[in-house]
Amino acid sequence: MKVKEVFVLEEAEDDLEEGRDFYNTKELGVGEYFWDSVVSDIESLIIYAGIHKKKIGLYKMFAKRFPYAIYYQVENDSAYVVAVLPIRRDPIWIAEQIEERR
Repeated sequence: MKVKEVFVLEEAEDDLEEGRDFYNTKELGVGEYFWDSVVSDIESLIIYAGIHKKKIGLYKMFAKRFPYAIYYQVENDSAYVVAVLPIRRDPIWIAEQIEERR
């Protein structure tokens, strides 16, 4: 299923910023690499939206270079990124984050 646009919701943008800040504390510049890599993954939804398995009612795509999952939904011709969460977190915490945002 091809979409025409991909929108990143405010909460998901906050997730990206938190990830960037986290990786910048590990080593300078890694946070920017994280941001660029995950944004590239999100942009790939233009082509790949809808092919991923659903988890907690949303499609779940794994980021290619970092241990993060991108949760999104498809409506009409658009994909909406709802969350970008670290997969190493407690699964209950992840489920709570998704439920709060749906």
